[in-house]
Amino acid sequence: MSTDTRIGLRIGLLGGTLDPIHAGHIETARAAQRALELDRILVLPSGVPPHRQHQPEASPYHRFAMTALAINGIDRLEAGDAELCAPGPSYTADTLVRLRASTGLPATQIFFITGADAFAEIETWHRYPEVLDLSHFVVVSRPGFPAASMKTRLPALASRMVPATPAAKCSGAAAVFLVEVLTPDVSSTEIRRRLRAKASLSGLVPDAVAAHIRKHRLYMNDTLSTTATHLHDQH
Repeated sequence: MSTDTRIGLRIGLLGGTLDPIHAGHIETARAAQRALELDRILVLPSGVPPHRQHQPEASPYHRFAMTALAINGIDRLEAGDAELCAPGPSYTADTLVRLRASTGLPATQIFFITGADAFAEIETWHRYPEVLDLSHFVVVSRPGFPAASMKTRLPALASRMVPATPAAKCSGAAAVFLVEVLTPDVSSTEIRRRLRAKASLSGLVPDAVAAHIRKHRLYMNDTLSTTATHLHDQH
């Protein structure tokens, strides 16, 4: 990433295993972008997810490819490989430190985007509570987890939580912005289950992602395809 210290630049990050990326991830990113008028959002598949008991089923290369396909043509969203290229577990704190070093941006111009379901577990994250000072956090509602409920779930952080509005986007110390919005009720686990059951993915993932999954036989108990170390045409 090229250095850009332009005053007011606002960069969002949406990370996750993305195994595979789905409509919930995309709408979470778009909701954060609209609420805070972010200039760009990097969507970053994780390399080695530290919080998962089992490793991703699809290889890093396929997960990056699906991410790029999913957000192709969506304004202000772009796929990034920062976590895939970094050694060791993909800790949010380490990603934020690297991003700040590469861009020269302060914490108040970086916005880490996460679903409310994931943020509810923030106290278990690596380098908590210091991680909250490395950027703003943008917490977007997910089914069963309204963003507003975070104040009750995490009372120790309630004083940092504010509604996400463009006027509040960059001032002061790193904050936790709450975005109350409806996002699709879909999970990567459900998508993988549906694939094995040969059920439709309509409305759950972009058509280009569904085509990639089927072309490379991902999530179909095909060890060769899910652990491939490079992308290639399969005939």
